[in-house]
Amino acid sequence: MLEPVDVAREGTADTWTYRAKDSATAAEVVVRLTRESCTADTTGTKYAFRAEAQHAQLGNFSGCAKIAAELFPKLGTQLEDDTEDEKKAPAPLPADVIKFKAPVAYAYINTAGKVAFKRGAQAKVAAPEGTQLDVSQSGQRLLYAREEQGGDHTIVLYDFATGKSTELLRGSVQSPYFSPDDTRLAFLKLVDSHWNLFVAPINAPDSATAIYTSDLFALHGWSDGHTLLAGNQGGLYWISDDGRVQQTVTSNDLFGVGQFVVSPASRIRINPINPDVLAVSAELLKPPPGTPTDPKAGTGACIFLFEVRSKRRSLLSPPSTFATQPEWSRDGVQLFFTNRDSARSLTVWRMLWDASQVKRYLPGSQFTVGQ
Repeated sequence: MLEPVDVAREGTADTWTYRAKDSATAAEVVVRLTRESCTADTTGTKYAFRAEAQHAQLGNFSGCAKIAAELFPKLGTQLEDDTEDEKKAPAPLPADVIKFKAPVAYAYINTAGKVAFKRGAQAKVAAPEGTQLDVSQSGQRLLYAREEQGGDHTIVLYDFATGKSTELLRGSVQSPYFSPDDTRLAFLKLVDSHWNLFVAPINAPDSATAIYTSDLFALHGWSDGHTLLAGNQGGLYWISDDGRVQQTVTSNDLFGVGQFVVSPASRIRINPINPDVLAVSAELLKPPPGTPTDPKAGTGACIFLFEVRSKRRSLLSPPSTFATQPEWSRDGVQLFFTNRDSARSLTVWRMLWDASQVKRYLPGSQFTVGQ
């Protein structure tokens, strides 16, 4: 998110320099755009502009820019040598500047508390009850946890095509997640009063192996095919499937001091196309006036973006919402979340990554995307 400062054109050339401030840190940002053909990847796709960016904290970047080229001379200070055509109202932003599609396969808890699984135009009830949903990358299968008497859970695998449910694990287990290739699952298991991280083949869940035995209270899924994201009161950990901790972010860095509250209910999702960006749900200690709050704690609920490298936080959810359970679309452009209104009913909402185009999506909660 940038606050514009000024725009300067280099003589009569098709090159513009845009100066701005990072809205989160006030760091200086300079972007130099040149209108010339640019190819940025092996696909050979042509772009209209070449871009160079300098950020006082993040460093220098270069590449191509996909933009509405006709708008750039109109931004900021109007140029003295503009032609009459250039002084006309700018054309509408092309529809393909931000492309996104509705998810093809997803699951959620409907208003009756049942596990709903939809693929294309076909929808099924996968179970009369359940929680902790995760849809496979193929969009064909669903993992969920069913609560049993005494507080234990059963991890269940549901196949959309056959409608068959298979019990994989039963006991003090929770938070099942498919690996990116859909061949393994990761989950937490209570061992000696501590939640440990386990990984098992989907087809042989009884052969599960403990890969991290220090106490955790949350598992947030896979970062890549060999790395999992998990957390506890101390922070957030990237744990490889051989048990090594590859990266750590402390709770103070992640949630700040005096702004957000870390809790077992906090849910974190890695952006599928930019692993440096996390969507984080948290309790809001000092909600603005008019923000829905928890009647007992007096705290709000929000979603913010966290950039791992720069350790920056940007509040994302609208102030009028009690936002929890973030979930990215596979294209990394859309973010879904659960909102609780004043009547305590739950609905799934959708917004774009820049907090724009917020809209109600469907009644229910715990929305999770497969495709």
